Amino acid sequence: MSGTTTACALLALTLPCIPAFAAASAVPSAADTAARIDAALAASYKPDAPGVTVIVVKDGRTVLRKAYGMADIAHKVPLAPDTPMRLGSITKQFTSTAILMLVDEGKVKLDDDITVYLPGYPTHGKSITVEHLLTHTSGIASYTGKPAYEKTMGKDLTVAQMIDSFKDDPLDFEPGTRYKYNNSGYFLLGAIVEKVSGMRYDEFVAQRIFVPLGMTRTAYEGHARSKAVQAVGYSAGGGGFAPSAALSMTQPYAAGAIVSTVDDLARWDAAVSSGKLLKAASWQRAFTPYTLASGKGTGYGYGWQVATMQGVPMIGHGGGINGFNTFAVRLPSEHVYVAVLGNSDSGTMRAEDAAFRAAAIAIGKPFPDFKAVALPAAALDAWSGVYRTGDGIQRTLRREGERFVLQREGRPPVTLQAYADNGFFIPGTLSWIELARGADGKAITMTLHQPDVDQVHARTGDAPAPRKPVRLDHARYDAYVGRYQLAPQFVLAMTREGDRYYAQASGQPKLEIFALDERTFFSDAVGAELRFDDAQPGQLVLRQGGRDTKGTKLP
Repeated sequence: MSGTTTACALLALTLPCIPAFAAASAVPSAADTAARIDAALAASYKPDAPGVTVIVVKDGRTVLRKAYGMADIAHKVPLAPDTPMRLGSITKQFTSTAILMLVDEGKVKLDDDITVYLPGYPTHGKSITVEHLLTHTSGIASYTGKPAYEKTMGKDLTVAQMIDSFKDDPLDFEPGTRYKYNNSGYFLLGAIVEKVSGMRYDEFVAQRIFVPLGMTRTAYEGHARSKAVQAVGYSAGGGGFAPSAALSMTQPYAAGAIVSTVDDLARWDAAVSSGKLLKAASWQRAFTPYTLASGKGTGYGYGWQVATMQGVPMIGHGGGINGFNTFAVRLPSEHVYVAVLGNSDSGTMRAEDAAFRAAAIAIGKPFPDFKAVALPAAALDAWSGVYRTGDGIQRTLRREGERFVLQREGRPPVTLQAYADNGFFIPGTLSWIELARGADGKAITMTLHQPDVDQVHARTGDAPAPRKPVRLDHARYDAYVGRYQLAPQFVLAMTREGDRYYAQASGQPKLEIFALDERTFFSDAVGAELRFDDAQPGQLVLRQGGRDTKGTKLP
């Protein structure tokens, strides 16, 4: 399960970690492969900090099975390869398989409206099918994206109470017309499994999937069949790592509540690869990207992302949940499977990066380590500008003193480091960009390379000049201090502490803002701007990500 922010939130997720250039090389021996993967990962995880467990399987044989870091820092318990951890959204592939088992048995139809199985669910006059839930195309609001989610995530709730918390929210879009990652959809799928099978979700996945496949350390958290001690989950903070915020596992449910080990996930992949549990046609459908009403593909099947990595077909999924981050990737044509489970949700190499590094080495196409080079300010300025994809995603390159940064509209900037005169990478990640010039020598395109897709951006103009804050009479700002309602559960609090001004969105940290003029305040850190209109007292407009959201001051 992955938490998200609302479109109008002041804070937004940073760019995903993205693999870099592939370097052609001969496929090494199994021993060399293990040594190379170990060397690539070991340096990223300290022995006295949270870490990861890793398994790499090729042609049915385990190439590497290892743990890095601590399972419990306070008690100095190291991670072991068979230490159970929360999977987060990797849970979704078990939920989708449960649904498809019921489809194969003739008890569920993918094109049925969900009200066939959940009578009375408000679909707002639209037809929402089971397949829409599986493919994140239902338009239903995701409960983890609601502003108040973090404040209530520690509370035990029944399945019905959780559904009540989001069922009346307006749809984000017409079902089948857009892809938007959605935990509510998979929560509803769990409810459908229960309604159709007559079993609790945890019982169904245990009895129908985990037990038959010998996955002894895999279970819905709280319903373990093994006495193995689960790893402690951590979050990074100013003073190091601390146990993550409490989360009731009644809330992630069928969207993210399963706990497992890399060994059990390897057993799971072996079963999937050999076609167990489902009819061949059902597995094929699960691995086929859904096509929207417009004819555009989504790159997502039923509980699996479907793409390519290093030019090789890839099926995978990650998970982000309190205290843990995970990633598992299948390369069917190469007979390679990699699972990485980490017991920190921040502050260490992401499981996704580790899995991609390991998988790339396993197929003989490792990602190189970029070597930083220094470029003069004039060279950086030549690349500065606004770049936009055909889908309207806008990113800006600009120099800030000695820093060269990349910022997606509505998100924080990230620092780049040059590796060539036209190439830059983000230190500590696998992300990289490549720029091209036109016949006149000026920048024309920027390509953001990702493991599953390359995003080409056309240069559309110069980077805007840095905004310079002005000094403001505090009494003027104090007239704006207060709480503003921007959505049913989204409130923005404006405060002042001495000479500093702050805005704080529901469930998010305070963010310092600066005056652009007497009525406009900004934060370049998240690409947001707040505007007040003296003609409409008590009103504000939040502009972020090219979108304006109005707010009204609360009494």
